[in-house]
Amino acid sequence: MMYITILVCAGITFSLRAFPFLCFRKREMPAWLHQLGQQLPSAIMAILVVYCLKDIVNFSSSGKAQVLASIVVIITYKWKHNTFFSILSGTICNMIFLHLL
Repeated sequence: MMYITILVCAGITFSLRAFPFLCFRKREMPAWLHQLGQQLPSAIMAILVVYCLKDIVNFSSSGKAQVLASIVVIITYKWKHNTFFSILSGTICNMIFLHLL
């Protein structure tokens, strides 16, 4: 039963991932969909930043750590242009700042 469930989930996931490629393999993507694909990543990142920093009301020690870690992420991304490195460095700095502040 567990293997059947895994196979069904894998089949549905594969089908959903392959669907756009099957739809647009012979024709051009609509302009609105292309524009959405360009703007959506920035909008998602903005929403994630707001969500991560929403609980900073009174600049407590965890609030300071989150703000400082966010600044580290911004600086390291501007410096290296590597998303993985900037997120990793921000996470490490957040953990260090939580223990130090």
